[in-house]
Amino acid sequence: MSTPEANEAGRSSRRRFLALGLGAFVVGTLPRALSPHRRLVRRTVPVMGTLAEIAVVGDDVNAAETAIDAALEELYRVERTMTRFSRNSEIGQANLLAARHAVPLGAETALVVAEAVRWSEGSGGAFDPCLGEASELWDVSHRREPPAPGDVRRFAGRSLYRHLELDRAGGACRVHFSSAAIALDLGGIAKGYAVDRAVDALRARGVRDGIVNVGGDLYALGKSERGDDWEVGIQSPKSPRELIGTLAVSDGAVATSGDYIRYFDYHGRRYHHLLDPATGEPRLTPVHSVTVAAPTCMTADVAATAVYGQSEADAGRVLGRVAPGARLVRLA
Repeated sequence: MSTPEANEAGRSSRRRFLALGLGAFVVGTLPRALSPHRRLVRRTVPVMGTLAEIAVVGDDVNAAETAIDAALEELYRVERTMTRFSRNSEIGQANLLAARHAVPLGAETALVVAEAVRWSEGSGGAFDPCLGEASELWDVSHRREPPAPGDVRRFAGRSLYRHLELDRAGGACRVHFSSAAIALDLGGIAKGYAVDRAVDALRARGVRDGIVNVGGDLYALGKSERGDDWEVGIQSPKSPRELIGTLAVSDGAVATSGDYIRYFDYHGRRYHHLLDPATGEPRLTPVHSVTVAAPTCMTADVAATAVYGQSEADAGRVLGRVAPGARLVRLA
């Protein structure tokens, strides 16, 4: 799919895109010497299993660095709270105990879990945040061949999100699993939520223009150092050195889900981290990436995950039903 805003890469010179960009996106910018009154201060750090890049436009470097510190702390905080890889996180505690009894959740984690379930229902089960055990089974970053078919079939067509009970009555949030097969995995939504919180931290410190990009989940604040909308280049899933389109973004989010970052190839098939709840295995599709724009990064993140592998028409229907403010930018 292509829109007027997602122009063919050949129409934008690669020289305009400097080293600001990670994962699925490259952000257009100009050398500092061409814009002396709007300096770009940026930092790159590992977080949430990927790399995060935060860039702030301004004339006070110290203030920009302080704002970036605050934004990074929000990313770390959400990771500590919502990761499934720590028994001490709220999600880790839920996965450990919620099949036996209700487990308390903080308001933010409960909000993200509720939104994940809403997308599960709205997408007809195409997105399921309860497949944590299946994600652990596949572990595509370390595997070199698929797991045994019998192990995979345990997760096929289970609609596990229907067995998650979230009680938010009276201001207290508690979660209970009515199936022992459930393990929460918020990898398809929490990263976007973390980006939104990082953006809030920048704004709270007076930042009007900047970028938060966490491994393919991006929010663009205000304007670039050139004074116009941020120009986001969408990387080709087949070649990281190529762009398949560009998108002008200002005070909005973009997210891409694809099969070309975390995967392994086996007997001519690519096995990636985007699981199909209907089969319990990586979704089999000719589509390699999907890019979605939305008002918030949490919405863009979960939307791109939920509609990955669907046709343009089906993806459009899901977005129209669950998130009318989101739109499909590109399938590749």
